[in-house]
Amino acid sequence: MAPLFTFGKPANETATPHLTHLSPPAAMPGGEVEVHGTNLGPYGDPAEQPHVTLNDITAPILLSRPTRLTIRVPESPEGDLIVHRTHASSNALPLSVATLIAEDLHPVANPAVAPDGAIFATLSGSRGQQVPVSIYRIEPHTPEGEFVMRPFTRNLLNPTGLAFDPQGNLYASSRADGTIYRITPSGDLSVYAEGMGIATGIAFDPEGNLFVGDRSGTIFKISPAYTREAREIFVFATLEPSIAAYHLAFNDAGTLFVTGPTTNSSQSIHAIDRDGNASIFYSGLGRAQGMAFDIEDNLYVAASLHGQRGIVQITPEGKASLAVSGNNLVGLCFLQHGACALATRDAIYHLDIGIHGRPLI
Repeated sequence: MAPLFTFGKPANETATPHLTHLSPPAAMPGGEVEVHGTNLGPYGDPAEQPHVTLNDITAPILLSRPTRLTIRVPESPEGDLIVHRTHASSNALPLSVATLIAEDLHPVANPAVAPDGAIFATLSGSRGQQVPVSIYRIEPHTPEGEFVMRPFTRNLLNPTGLAFDPQGNLYASSRADGTIYRITPSGDLSVYAEGMGIATGIAFDPEGNLFVGDRSGTIFKISPAYTREAREIFVFATLEPSIAAYHLAFNDAGTLFVTGPTTNSSQSIHAIDRDGNASIFYSGLGRAQGMAFDIEDNLYVAASLHGQRGIVQITPEGKASLAVSGNNLVGLCFLQHGACALATRDAIYHLDIGIHGRPLI
């Protein structure tokens, strides 16, 4: 009869590792992912330590237990994650990994996607800093999925929030001068509205009204009109002065959701109904920033959840989980065919996440 233990090791120490799921199933390079399964962990002998690969590239192990590993995602295209032991390898599970498509930027909120599928992102700069190019256009360049970044707008100081109207015009807020600018598809720039305080987040409702967040917590509503003189501008809602209305997003019901990044580790997302009444939708996030909704009305927000940074999914019922693991994220927008664009402090990444976003225009 074979012994059950040898020098404190189980007799099945070389049993084949088996993977059940990854949490989350998508990540930025450098993000942390938990690998769940059986026969994963070590038994003390360095020769028996597990080894994890993603597309044959080694993924560093941060924590190792028999039923769970925590790994750091390497620079790798999306593909199969496998756990290897001395004499056996596990089944493969797919891991979606974001790929860099544009760098040397400075997004401070969500990127925006145009009707033709191009992505727009800012080089915002520090307060009062004039940069040569303020907004860039990023578009697919080859059938293989390569992207090219082109200058789009110049002479716009500190662009912050971005949004498109149904005609394909891009709107940008300037937190430097409190102005909302309209930019035509050909790049012509004009003033759409002024006097918006420290203008940050912007979003259109289904009726074409433009909502503008101010760092003081004020949210302005601008009615659609052909001329600037005919537009009505009024205060739609006011949050506490400590809450900056930095990021805005609408759900299908026309409720406006608002975040403002703070150092509070238990930050709230506010929901504002059509009458301007504010309530707390969810609490418990760290430094919540840009948001977007999918077609099932799940909210996605760049934030920390239980100490782990990434894109957090919050269901309409208020259940939160990490959808994408990654550091330095400030916003996102959904693209076609279940993909999304992720904005960090200095770059834009593309990720096939299998989630279809709510149409914004």
